[in-house]
Amino acid sequence: MQAYQTICICGGGSLGHTVAASISHKGYQVNLLTGHPSRWSHHIQITDCNNQIINGEISVISDKPKEVIPSSDIVLLCLPGYLIQSTLRSIAPFLRPETEVGSVICSSGFFWMAQHELGNGKKLFGFQRVPFISRVTKYGEKAELKGYKSLLKIGGSKSSNLQALSSFFTDALGTPTITLHHYLEATLTNSNPILHPSRIFGMLSDHVGDLYDREYLFYEEWDEKSSDVLIQCDTEFQQIVNKLPIHQDEIPCLLDYYESTDISSLTQKIRSIKAFKGIKMGMIPQENGQFTIDYSNRYFTEDIPYGLLIIKSLGILLNVPTPMIDKVIYWTQMKMNKSYLIDGQLIGKDIKESGVLSNFQIHTITSLLSL
Repeated sequence: MQAYQTICICGGGSLGHTVAASISHKGYQVNLLTGHPSRWSHHIQITDCNNQIINGEISVISDKPKEVIPSSDIVLLCLPGYLIQSTLRSIAPFLRPETEVGSVICSSGFFWMAQHELGNGKKLFGFQRVPFISRVTKYGEKAELKGYKSLLKIGGSKSSNLQALSSFFTDALGTPTITLHHYLEATLTNSNPILHPSRIFGMLSDHVGDLYDREYLFYEEWDEKSSDVLIQCDTEFQQIVNKLPIHQDEIPCLLDYYESTDISSLTQKIRSIKAFKGIKMGMIPQENGQFTIDYSNRYFTEDIPYGLLIIKSLGILLNVPTPMIDKVIYWTQMKMNKSYLIDGQLIGKDIKESGVLSNFQIHTITSLLSL
């Protein structure tokens, strides 16, 4: 069995904090590649949802790939979609052939970005869903781990040693980790890429004007319109999944995932999830006490161009109509002052700033399945 001793975390967001501390706490060496090395302490402290303290130590902290990548057995990207490709490009010259390169977020196009930047035959892997729900409390030093997953799933390229990786992450993250049959089972998720845009559209699309009297809670105030939009988008997503030769049962519909049966029960379920408590929409306070939407937050910059648009591009490739997904994209791109979707086609001026298949020369089902 492959033995992994050193892992490099790329990215300094909430997942970077919690994953680095958790893996280090289990006795593995952790390096960190970040754009802000001077803001990081070598000691990271995480408080989890059970009020347990997780202490981690980072060995090498750098913004230079040559200082942290060559010695690493695993490189794990904890990055938003818009930073994945450029980071892969920067680390490519320093990767050893046997190094496993993965991402905690695969739904943003990680696998085709990695193949494009690193070439064919590389050891690539990724998680179907993020390992933790977490929030930074003091950048570079402290974070909260707000929720664990009961099970983690990883998929990968044909060259990747998924069995060894599943054993490693089961120990390193303290959560059972199993392997998937195909990389698309890790890539195609109805989590954030559908969950967040559906909520934004349901919560905001009926509002007149740009000013709001208060900052909304994203989950605790979840409403039935958001659930209705979510179910419709997920139904379209499942129609896409069902046209692919993968294990559809690895990507359950959201009603099943949230143990719900209809709009009302889904609404109550999402409102009640403990790990979601206190998470706000992300709004900007104004001098008059009102708020505006922050269109630079990741609900927009991540979950539309590196989430919902990827699902739309799959729908186009597989000839699956997506009327509700289209409706959400049209509304959000208008609010973001972007142009992605025009007359049902992904030909807008901003489409190059996204993870859609055509940006990586994937134009057939064969090329999609061949990684």
